[in-house]
Amino acid sequence: MPTSEVSEVDDAEWALFDGFSLMHAELARELDRRLQRDAGISQADYGLLLELFRGPDEGLRPGALGDLIGWEKSRVSHQLTRMVGRGLVERVECDTDARGSMIVLTRDGRRALLRAMRDHARAIRELFLDRLEPDEKRAIAAASARVRAGLSASAAAR
Repeated sequence: MPTSEVSEVDDAEWALFDGFSLMHAELARELDRRLQRDAGISQADYGLLLELFRGPDEGLRPGALGDLIGWEKSRVSHQLTRMVGRGLVERVECDTDARGSMIVLTRDGRRALLRAMRDHARAIRELFLDRLEPDEKRAIAAASARVRAGLSASAAAR
């Protein structure tokens, strides 16, 4: 039975969405594989390390980190526990709020991130950016912004 008979999405639109979803999953899997191979860290590690690197020197609260990368509190907590155990980040007491903690990069975490950044950027270029024409890059950027804005508006309405 054609999917258009049971939904408001026609077959061509399903194919578009399926192709996009598969491309995203395969790209993420390959980028993660290369990060593991080249730097010994996962895509999850990389995302958190990068936000800490970009953030203030005093670190970030776990909740703020989760907001930046779009993760739920429990996922952030479990990932940070693993990263603390590997010496990539550490929890320090918050100077302004004794109930909270801040997450900061360790020297090893900074080294791991810096080691990964060049290879990761090269992989993003090779696997994604170099395969797109300039007009395709602009179209993807515009479409991504519109979809994300719509998602933000939906979340705000809840």
